[in-house]
Amino acid sequence: MQNGMHTDRERCVRAVQSKDARFDGWFFTAVLTTRIYCRPSCPVVPPKPENMTFYPSAAACQQAGFRACKRCRPDTSPGSPEWNQRADLVARAMRLIADGVVDREGVPGLAARLGYSARQVERQLLAELGAGPLALARAQRAQTARLLIETTPLPMAEIAFAAGFSSIRTFNDTVREVFALTPSELRARLPRTKALTAPGTPGTPGTLTLRLPFRSPLNPDNLFGHLAATAVPGVEEWLDGAYRRTLRLPYGHGIATLTPRSDHIACRLTLSDLRDLPVAISRCRRMLDLDADPVAIDDQLRTDPLLAPLVDKAPGRRVPRTVDEAEFAVRAVLGQQVSTAAARTHASRLVLAHGDPVEDPEGGLTHLFPTPEALASLDPDSLAMPRTRRTTFTTLVRQLADRTVNLGVESDWSETRARLLALPGFGPWTVDVIAMRALGDPDAFLPTDLGIRRAAQELGLPSTPAALTARAAAWRPWRAYAVQYLWATDDHPINFLPV
Repeated sequence: MQNGMHTDRERCVRAVQSKDARFDGWFFTAVLTTRIYCRPSCPVVPPKPENMTFYPSAAACQQAGFRACKRCRPDTSPGSPEWNQRADLVARAMRLIADGVVDREGVPGLAARLGYSARQVERQLLAELGAGPLALARAQRAQTARLLIETTPLPMAEIAFAAGFSSIRTFNDTVREVFALTPSELRARLPRTKALTAPGTPGTPGTLTLRLPFRSPLNPDNLFGHLAATAVPGVEEWLDGAYRRTLRLPYGHGIATLTPRSDHIACRLTLSDLRDLPVAISRCRRMLDLDADPVAIDDQLRTDPLLAPLVDKAPGRRVPRTVDEAEFAVRAVLGQQVSTAAARTHASRLVLAHGDPVEDPEGGLTHLFPTPEALASLDPDSLAMPRTRRTTFTTLVRQLADRTVNLGVESDWSETRARLLALPGFGPWTVDVIAMRALGDPDAFLPTDLGIRRAAQELGLPSTPAALTARAAAWRPWRAYAVQYLWATDDHPINFLPV
């Protein structure tokens, strides 16, 4: 699949007529006769092809005057895989919009983070997505509002501001325009037996329960296994079949509880400020790589006859990522040349000494991971690690704190790799593991990794880094996913769901 699929009319019509859920999020079908837009897998009888038109985003459909279908709820489909597999201006802008930057900083703030003028950003988003940053952010606010209306008993005024609207009137107008229902009518449509999740009393964190959709298949073993096996005590835990962790968010903090199900991820969010809801959802989706297109990825990897059996045995592997890029980079340094257990111990000491405490009445989470600013101020002599790695650690946290190194969703992958390689103690393995799990580069590769070389040798693949890299050229742009399949040949705990 490729960018601009909505322009391939014949392919889009076939996807709609076959109700193919793999294409949900890639494009949206607007029906000229009903003025409704749908996801490709909408369960209703497909419209006549001459009545279909196609758009690249829900925001573009809304701008053209179409309303969201009440049956298939296209606003809740998985996000386009494009934004997590590309590093160009549009993809970086979409990741920032999903992270709530337009709502917090406006279009000028979005443009400043990207290093372009607001006009350039607007022009490129309009050209590719049919909607500018304000319209895209508005579509996201509408989706958040619907989620809050349907899952909490919050008063509408509180929902309006929690979803990011500047006024109740704008909230009412947007919901009515997008969903063809008033906020009260949306809530009234819920089954009477469906209980709304109580957000808590004023002044206490609000708790919401929701479903995170994904494209099938999804193999949870290495995804949740990796997160659980490397969990930092106090920040992360595996409890009752769920991965739980604390979240540092723009307006406050939160706790996410994520449970793998057959057709979705069950997500329970406890937030100190409900304005952080869309950001928390976006970061959880990104950590679990839920917007990936596993069919396209696995089809490409199957072209290698030695990889194909691994893919066929357990298709749908995802790349376990992170909710906090700076945190992951720090932990990557702490894990250099030590075991998983030792890395967790080092990280736990930093958390207890420098992390912000949180309350967790439902489990054993105690802290937020320390910020780079907090770590930059610590005494280097207090770090129980060799002198050279201590220098690596202190240099990294200083540059993260002063933004010399930027690992955010808006970062340019090539530039960031070059900056990381220039740091003392940063070799190709450390840079590539950060690129894979923090930056989200789907083509990051670890040819020097011991587990990868061992797996390659057992499978009959070249085991030297240079020869393996040459062989892996055929796996591009999905080499990070090939890493997951190769790692999975080992019996390390990262490859299995905890019992």
